[in-house]
Amino acid sequence: MPLFFRKRKPSEEARKRLEYQMCLAKEAGADDILDISKCELSEIPFGAFATCKVLQKKVLIVHTNHLTSLLPKSCSLLSLATIKVLDLHDNQLTALPDDLGQLTALQVLNVERNQLTQLPHSIGNLTQLQTLNVKDNKLKELPDTLGELRSLRTLNISGNEIQRLPQTLAHVRTLEMLSLDASTMVYPPPEVCGDGTAAILQFLCKESGLEYYPPSQYLLPVLEQDGTNSRDSPDGPTDRVSREEVEWQNRFSDYEKRKEQKMLEKLEFERRLELGQREHAQLLQQSSSQKDEILQTVKEEQFRLEQGLSERQRHLDAERQRLQEQLKQTEQSISSRIQMLLQENQRQKKSSEILKSLENERIRMEQLMSITQEETENLRRREVASAMQQMLTERCKNRLMQMAYESQRQNLAQQACSSMAEMDERFQQILSWQQMDQNKAISQILQESAMQKAAFEALQVKKDLMHRQIRSQEMVSEQRWALSNLLQQLLKEKRQREEELREILTELEAKSETRQENYWLIQYQRLLNQKPLSLKLQEDGMERQLVALLEELSAEHYLPIFAHHRLSLALLSQMSPGDLAKLGVSEAGLQHEILRKVQELLDAARIQPELKPPAGEVLTPTAPQEPPESVRPSAPPAELEVQASECVVCLEREAQMIFLNCGHVCCCQQCCQPLRTCPLCRQDIVQRLRIYHSS
Repeated sequence: MPLFFRKRKPSEEARKRLEYQMCLAKEAGADDILDISKCELSEIPFGAFATCKVLQKKVLIVHTNHLTSLLPKSCSLLSLATIKVLDLHDNQLTALPDDLGQLTALQVLNVERNQLTQLPHSIGNLTQLQTLNVKDNKLKELPDTLGELRSLRTLNISGNEIQRLPQTLAHVRTLEMLSLDASTMVYPPPEVCGDGTAAILQFLCKESGLEYYPPSQYLLPVLEQDGTNSRDSPDGPTDRVSREEVEWQNRFSDYEKRKEQKMLEKLEFERRLELGQREHAQLLQQSSSQKDEILQTVKEEQFRLEQGLSERQRHLDAERQRLQEQLKQTEQSISSRIQMLLQENQRQKKSSEILKSLENERIRMEQLMSITQEETENLRRREVASAMQQMLTERCKNRLMQMAYESQRQNLAQQACSSMAEMDERFQQILSWQQMDQNKAISQILQESAMQKAAFEALQVKKDLMHRQIRSQEMVSEQRWALSNLLQQLLKEKRQREEELREILTELEAKSETRQENYWLIQYQRLLNQKPLSLKLQEDGMERQLVALLEELSAEHYLPIFAHHRLSLALLSQMSPGDLAKLGVSEAGLQHEILRKVQELLDAARIQPELKPPAGEVLTPTAPQEPPESVRPSAPPAELEVQASECVVCLEREAQMIFLNCGHVCCCQQCCQPLRTCPLCRQDIVQRLRIYHSS
């Protein structure tokens, strides 16, 4: 088995069928059935679960697919809580979910022809299940919880490897039909299983010590029964029933109207689809006729070219035969000449033999005639010279004949090569003409097919546009319905919030009239207003000009930092904006403004030395001092006005917002927006209220 495998991709037809079935299930007035069978699915899409949950579908049909699991990732069986019929036959399921018992409304479960090896124990929670079909699987045993199915009427376990039935099946008193393989059963025995369902149940009841009753004595709810119990309205059951009847009549009339309108739209769409199919068939017929004509012309042209090629081939064969005859004749003439040369050589040999015999005869004659030695030598020289001269002349003749033969042979070979090259050029030219004709015919066929494809695409785009318009209209109607429901819900929530705000405002007004303040709020405010003694002493020891400078720049909240670091005007004149940023002054504009003011004060002190205090002396302001504040008691008085406290986030603005439910006032309006928990007690902020102080 491969470690990685590619998921099977559904075909285009299966994908279109799935889209059509999903759109059909979402239509207004559609049945309570979602049928996505024969769509080549490897898993149930998430949209099917959402559709069953939102539209309260009761029948889910998913047979004849490639499912290996009922639940995909990030999906829950609670989405199928309203399903009463679940058809999963002809798939590849190996197991059912362990939480299958959550489908409490399920009445029919069909998992025939799958690969199941066991059933989950939670199947006993399906108290309304009436039909269970597990035929043709790989089950070896049934769970004991099967006896808890109090409404089961039909059970089919044939085509499995089951040999024993659980004794708890005797508690299923409503079982009317039990299908199994009697020949392979061990418990109950095969002869009992062969007698039918009643005999099997009697055997199990006897084994369990129970009394057998026929299933006809037990009443079951019908398949389409709703499990919800109606409640009487306060106005009385008669008024409620009459209102429900009127409402149902109105809904039924609206449903009939929508159904009739959908039927008319469907008929119109089918008529347009039939017209488009007819046009497409005509286009296909025209294209096929044109294609046949083009193919016929191509065949005729090809036949004509083949005839021309055959004639040319015959002409070339005749020319080749003629050249071969000429070569044969030339070779015969050459062979005859060679034969003559050989005969001449033989003649020369004979002449040499004759010369030898003559020489012998001469010697004999010399001996006989007693010729002197000189005469004999001269005679011999003359004979040898004449013989050599004759041999040289014959050799020259032979050489000339050989050279003539070679030149004639080369000329004949060159003529044959040139004629063959010329014939090859003509043959290549004919082949190129044939290739050009074929290319023209192919280009014409491709152009015709491109035109047909463009026409078919235009027709398909037209159909898709019609489908898209219909779907967009359906989606717009669904969105309008959802928006209207959302608007009603928002209006209802708005009225609820207004009532809650009115109640809270009345409570706040009652609290403000009685002037009862929150004890912990006053204690926290008092702690914020108090400072350590060492920090107060350090602030009192600062230069008054520096204090006035910070108050002028609205930076008095930096007084504790300046006092802690014992900064003076002289030290500040030697510092840079980066040094102030390290101390905690984060505003860049404030850094430069402080340094500029400090420099101006030092320049003014240099110009007027008398204004500069001596070292170690603290300047006292000339304006009259305010009377010291009276010491307040630690406990809050009976009537105590709340002092303005600063925001604990920015430490600049006044705290203006009340956090509910904790009741703390510790943030301004700008800083409270991004907060989700109270900065003091870390409780979740349910609501924010603005405080408006009266002058």
